[in-house]
Amino acid sequence: MCPRSPWAAVPAALLLLAGVLASDTVLSARGRKKVVHVMEGDSGAVVVQTAPGKVVTHRGGTIILPCRYHYDVSAHDPAEIRLKWTKVTEPMAFVDVFVALGKARRAFGSYRGRTALQEDGFGDASLIIRNVTLQDYGRYECEVTNELEDDAGMVKLDLEGVIFPYHPRLGRYTLNFHEAQQACLEQDGILASHDQLHQAWLEGMDWCNAGWLEDGSVQYPISRPREECGRKDTPVGVRNYGYRHKESEHYDAFCFTSNLNGKVYFLKTYRKLSYAEAVQACKNNGAAVAKVGQLYAAWKIQLLDRCEAGWLEDGSIRYPIVNPRARCGGREPGVRNLGFPDKKYKLFGVYCFKKAGEAAPEKMPGGGGHPNRV
Repeated sequence: MCPRSPWAAVPAALLLLAGVLASDTVLSARGRKKVVHVMEGDSGAVVVQTAPGKVVTHRGGTIILPCRYHYDVSAHDPAEIRLKWTKVTEPMAFVDVFVALGKARRAFGSYRGRTALQEDGFGDASLIIRNVTLQDYGRYECEVTNELEDDAGMVKLDLEGVIFPYHPRLGRYTLNFHEAQQACLEQDGILASHDQLHQAWLEGMDWCNAGWLEDGSVQYPISRPREECGRKDTPVGVRNYGYRHKESEHYDAFCFTSNLNGKVYFLKTYRKLSYAEAVQACKNNGAAVAKVGQLYAAWKIQLLDRCEAGWLEDGSIRYPIVNPRARCGGREPGVRNLGFPDKKYKLFGVYCFKKAGEAAPEKMPGGGGHPNRV
């Protein structure tokens, strides 16, 4: 992926102090279609520099979005400099994150209580984000404005994590875009971006069913071309159906999740369980039945490896394999999926999730052994 240019300038505008701590209708009305790249030798009064490429963290982490600015200190009082961070949600749509003018500070929405300026010396507009969430992933704009000039730069915040394809009990190709968003959220994830899916493909992901991504496009990654997946003579890559109708068209979902604030483990019991019994068994153990995204994160990040099928929260039966072996279903590592059996009459083990600070027991009820491997 090519890094974005760290330099960008937008048309000048007169911004009033009264609008600094409001929702900023003045800013949104200016229009941002014209972008002027600041070249060496330009003498703009305000120049912003942000990090090229991206910064990377994980869910629950703390990250600094770097941004520094330079301007003619003889022409303007530092108290007149207005700093604003916004998140780019669509090509021309922005969500307020943080704004500062002089000593005044304000964070917006879900960023309240989690954001602050780093303020490491003069000209530092870098933003600190604590307890990073999945929803924080994306591109951010750092804008610095005095009374007449402004400039802006972009920073991309990326997360370490894992992509997982998902469809519900109803079957494949049953989700419109909004239902796909909700399905990912319910399984401890968000709809993945194209960049995330492309990275997963580079790492070997191969999936023959098309799924929604966060931008409303429908795509799927193919590492081994075959007739049933768009013909054997087509090249490898991320196949793209383009942007589809979000209400009327139905596909699967590609979800993304990141680091767990807790631990997934296989609960050893005296016998196999129905779904209702599995829910109660995890509850009795001070935990909850694990969600699909939690099992994928445990497999990818915590290297959970268990050759035993178990219930998950959505009623599916899965198990994680880090080190493939003959009796564990396939030659590749991954999370094996046995589908959605009858919750009442089919009996399996169960994967539980326990939040951090409530570690899973060293010895499982009904038997010993390492909780992660067999």
